[in-house]
Amino acid sequence: MDCRSIDIETLIPHRDRMRLIAAVLAVDEEKAVTTAVAKESWPLVSGGFVDALIAIELVAQTAALLEGWRRLRTRQGGTTGWLVGIKKAEFRCTPIPVNATLVTEVARSYALEGYAVFTGTVGIGSEEVAALQIQVLRPEEAA
Repeated sequence: MDCRSIDIETLIPHRDRMRLIAAVLAVDEEKAVTTAVAKESWPLVSGGFVDALIAIELVAQTAALLEGWRRLRTRQGGTTGWLVGIKKAEFRCTPIPVNATLVTEVARSYALEGYAVFTGTVGIGSEEVAALQIQVLRPEEAA
């Protein structure tokens, strides 16, 4: 699939400075890989660096993109807002320099109705910034 044709804003609800994902490198039924360039306008920026906590949002947005892509393919529409919880998080690099290119890879671990768990990593080049496992709840689909 040619990922250059993917319209990110049809798949995730994030807009303006809260939309961190810049491009989609790969997406299929089970995983997505995205890139983002750390910007001065991002949340958690101070003194030319972004706090590594931003990795949580990068994983959440990449998971939203994966689910939005899956829903679009099954004609359910793009994704809507989620409640996100952090099951596990390991941060290996702080802080992240502004203008660094981050690659986020997320895989769907399991899902049941409006609940899902995703495992993801965020890296700069060959350095892993963070490894996370998040759980998400889509309130309008909760039982």
